[in-house]
Amino acid sequence: MGTLQGKQAFVTGGSRGIGAAIVRKLAEQGAEVTFTYASSTEVAERLADELRQGGGKATAIRVDSAEAALLVAAIDDAAAKHGRLDILVNNAGVIAKDGPDDLGLDTYDRLFAINVRAVYAAARAATRHMKPGASIVNVGSVVADRSGFPGATLYSASKGAVQSMTRGLARDLGPLGITVNNVQPGPIGTDMNPEEAREMLSGLIAQGRIGESAEVASVVAFLAGPEARFVHSASLTVDGGYLA
Repeated sequence: MGTLQGKQAFVTGGSRGIGAAIVRKLAEQGAEVTFTYASSTEVAERLADELRQGGGKATAIRVDSAEAALLVAAIDDAAAKHGRLDILVNNAGVIAKDGPDDLGLDTYDRLFAINVRAVYAAARAATRHMKPGASIVNVGSVVADRSGFPGATLYSASKGAVQSMTRGLARDLGPLGITVNNVQPGPIGTDMNPEEAREMLSGLIAQGRIGESAEVASVVAFLAGPEARFVHSASLTVDGGYLA
């Protein structure tokens, strides 16, 4: 029996990359997972079908995390359907890699709407359906502590905000018995790090390789589980020594 058997989980941005690995891991550990996706219904439903065929429970919902009202409604609907919410994973995120001359305020607004405002909106909505023992896990980035590439100004600032918000939410929600933590991946083999950049990134990491999405997912599942009840307000790096 998995450590999350019977738990109800909601994951934002769960159809690809780190998000898909998190959805798989939570389902593998026994949670029933509702996850959002922004673009490809085919990709999202393929993941949900794969998990259901393997004995897991998963539901995909199309939601643009930039639309806070739609995200809140999706969380409320999932909680109403299942009677409660035990785990929230704020994973949805976007990146912008251009210089300040190329990034307009529209880019700023959308990036912060997804990377920051949606984290707060989802946490606020989820806590209405949570009881003591529930968990919120945010997925940030090591760029909160080290801007890893030129043009990362907005992305780094947004992940710094997630790090700070994690501490604030932990202070506010701790008395309710809800843990709040932040996972900060380093370079991971996803679409955000194209193949041509991975060799260069590997040379910056103490272990000499980039990470795998499943390695991040394992940390998320730990923080969502019963063995991490006294881990609270932490920002845990999963970076192979990138910040060493």
